[in-house]
Amino acid sequence: MNTQPIASTDSTFPGQTAAYHGKVRDVYTIEDTLVVVATDRISAFDVILPRAIPYKGQVLNQLAAYFLDKTTDILPNWLIATPDPNVSIGHKLDPYKIEMVVRGGLVGHAWREYSAGKRELCGEAMPDGLSEYDMFPAPIITPSTKAAEGHDEDISARDIIATGLATADEFAQLSQYALALFARGQQLARDRGLVLMDTKYEFGKSADGTIYVIDEIHTPDSSRYFYADTYDAYVADHSQPLPRHLSKEFVREWLMANNFSGKDGEVVPDMSDDFVTSVSDRYIELFEQLSGQTFVKPAVDQDPIERINTRVLDALKGL
Repeated sequence: MNTQPIASTDSTFPGQTAAYHGKVRDVYTIEDTLVVVATDRISAFDVILPRAIPYKGQVLNQLAAYFLDKTTDILPNWLIATPDPNVSIGHKLDPYKIEMVVRGGLVGHAWREYSAGKRELCGEAMPDGLSEYDMFPAPIITPSTKAAEGHDEDISARDIIATGLATADEFAQLSQYALALFARGQQLARDRGLVLMDTKYEFGKSADGTIYVIDEIHTPDSSRYFYADTYDAYVADHSQPLPRHLSKEFVREWLMANNFSGKDGEVVPDMSDDFVTSVSDRYIELFEQLSGQTFVKPAVDQDPIERINTRVLDALKGL
């Protein structure tokens, strides 16, 4: 295993005007261009966990680029170039401060709300009589706020429009794009033997009002996947083993099993070397399963920060 996971970066590039360090990505602004480094940090329940996961950032960055390329016929995206396995360079846009969460079925947060007796999520109805893992009659959009720090919060379309996070026309367009992207993602996943159950999209707009999809799409950090054979078998016969998932959900489940769900006063459990390795292996497995490509690890004799900085500088000269 690479002994140098990229836990953080602190770069300065020519013309840089701002730097932002998010939960996973470090974002450098250079005029109307963003340099985004996908680090190996991992977050769950909106908390950055104490240990970085080797190769995780590379998986996210390369999968995001792969899926952005597969959806350019639906709407434009922010990406210009990927000069390094961990780096994307793209257009700086005015982001909508909401996440468009699309849910195909009853798992994760939706299931937790449903099992607590709720039949509505973000203003969207969830029919009676469903079991965990069942698909909704049609995908639903359950947006959340995009918090600068702390927890994202569920929000309804009505409240998004009332608070000015998007106009009614903009929200309708964002919803149309989100559902089209989700349908494409589900088909691409099925083609690779997986079920895309839910995901989230972020959007931004240019000065002329054109809407772009930004950030990542269909990665294991933003999406929940199951192996199709185990999913289909379980839905057909609940006596079968639970569907085998291939996403970050297993990290959340491990945390909850160790008494952590992001609530005040809770302490993140220790992450052993074996657990960190298992998480890294799961990310690589999903990359190969989704893309059909072999994951190529960077050379271990090269400092990753030096590699990133060199390649970004070279790329910026060509823009």
